[in-house]
Amino acid sequence: MEATKSGVVGGRQRFKCKNCGYHYSVAKTGKETSPYYVIKALQLYVEGVSYREIERLLGVSHVSVMNWVKKYGMKAPRQTEYHPTYKILNQKELAEFFQKPENLKGAGLVVTELGDKYMMIKWERFKQG
Repeated sequence: MEATKSGVVGGRQRFKCKNCGYHYSVAKTGKETSPYYVIKALQLYVEGVSYREIERLLGVSHVSVMNWVKKYGMKAPRQTEYHPTYKILNQKELAEFFQKPENLKGAGLVVTELGDKYMMIKWERFKQG
């Protein structure tokens, strides 16, 4: 099929078939997010980070994160005993953090890569009493 360009409609290029004169436009392809960001977003969600915070950290829409959570059937455990906090650190800051033994006591800790930085999630038990 031979076609020529025939203007723009609704922001999309329109074409005209040379044989039959039919006008058409090519379907718009959606923007696909890298699986790396999908996996990171789901990991952060399970760790207790809010949708909006994930949006700020990874630069992906919080609505996309909600859709991925629904699509993959993820469930973040609801808890009240532990309080997750997180910090964004560069490599030097992360190395300094791990050199101090007092930073590693009394809390769970996960470190994950975020581009050229690292995100450290730490769970501390709420003080009772």
